[in-house]
Amino acid sequence: MFIHTRRLFLILAAFAAVSLATPALAWEPQEQIATYAVSGSSGAELYDEIGRKGPVIGDGRRTVAHTTFKLTWRRDYQPRKDGSCVLASAIPRLIITYTLPEAKGSLSPALKASWQKFRDGLLTHEKVHGTHIVEMVQMIQAMSVGLKAANDPGCQKVRAELQGHLKELSDEQRARGRAFDREEMGQGGNIQRLILALIQGP
Repeated sequence: MFIHTRRLFLILAAFAAVSLATPALAWEPQEQIATYAVSGSSGAELYDEIGRKGPVIGDGRRTVAHTTFKLTWRRDYQPRKDGSCVLASAIPRLIITYTLPEAKGSLSPALKASWQKFRDGLLTHEKVHGTHIVEMVQMIQAMSVGLKAANDPGCQKVRAELQGHLKELSDEQRARGRAFDREEMGQGGNIQRLILALIQGP
């Protein structure tokens, strides 16, 4: 996956520099798997069920698998004696949910093996999205801590400045996800190969 944006390169470089200079982050993302049931006696039948039951994404289309997340923060804004305000700490709580199909009913040994390979490949793909999300949160934290605004006794200016950075980093994360999906789902991509192997299998 290649992202050709100078802005993202600069953000990642800055994050790498901060990471080298600071200890490990005092938080861990939580990951969970949600499933939806499909059934069939062949790979083609299972995939047909996916087309009818897969999760609906933002534009109303159904997809095979999907990654979502819930992110909340515990932030400590500190007004200073000189009238400025500094964001002294920012601790995230991140829950990542991977939604995947789960085959129900009895499968032949060959189909079971084919399905497991397909599902494992889907999870591997979705976990890359999860990594993008974690990296975004790490970059937000690295950027947030120490953020300061002068003449801000109510800490409103620093909050507004933070929101601008959050949008930028969120947009970059979405762009990375879209680029990765285009690569994986395009002609000859990994997801396309997984689907074809399932459909053409036992």
